[in-house]
Amino acid sequence: MTATLIWILVALVLIGVYLSWTAGRLDRLHARIDAARAALDAQLLRRASVAQELATSGVLDPAASIVLYEAAHAARQAEEEQREVAESELSQALRAVFGDAHQVTALREAPGGEEAAGELTEAVRRVPMARRFHNDAVGAARRLREHRKVRWFRLAGHAPFPLAFEMDDEPPAALVDRG
Repeated sequence: MTATLIWILVALVLIGVYLSWTAGRLDRLHARIDAARAALDAQLLRRASVAQELATSGVLDPAASIVLYEAAHAARQAEEEQREVAESELSQALRAVFGDAHQVTALREAPGGEEAAGELTEAVRRVPMARRFHNDAVGAARRLREHRKVRWFRLAGHAPFPLAFEMDDEPPAALVDRG
C-alpha cells in the first residue's frame, strides 16, 4: 500500500516537473518573441528613416521623392493594426523608385549618394532577416501552445496568442544586386 502511494507521488512530482519545464520553455519562447519583435521594429524604423532621409535629400527626382517620402512617413506613423500594410507599401515604393539600375547608379553618383545607397541597402537587407527571426519564434511558440498539455493545464497563462508579422519585404533588385 505504501509502495503504491510512493509511486503515485513520484509520478505526480515527475508530471509537475515536466509541466513546470514546459511552462518555462513557453515563457522563454514568449521572451524570444518580444526580443525578436523589438529587433524587427528597430529594423523597420531604420528602413523607413533612411528612406525618408533619402526622399528629402534632393538626390532623387521630385516624383520619386514624393512617393518614397509618403510611403516612409506612412510606415513610421502607422498604428499597429495597419503596420503590415504600411510596411508592405514602403517595400513597393522602394521597388518602384529603385527598380531601375539607372536610378541606383544616379543615386550613387550624387554627392553623398554612395553612403546613402549603402545605408538603404543594409536597411532593406536586414528587414527580411529580422522578420524571419520573429516569425520563426512565433511559429515555435504556436506549435508548443497547440499541444494538449499546454491547453489543458493553461501553461500559457494570459499571454496573448503570438501573431506572425506578414508583409511584403522583397528588396529592390537593382539596389541589392549592386550593394
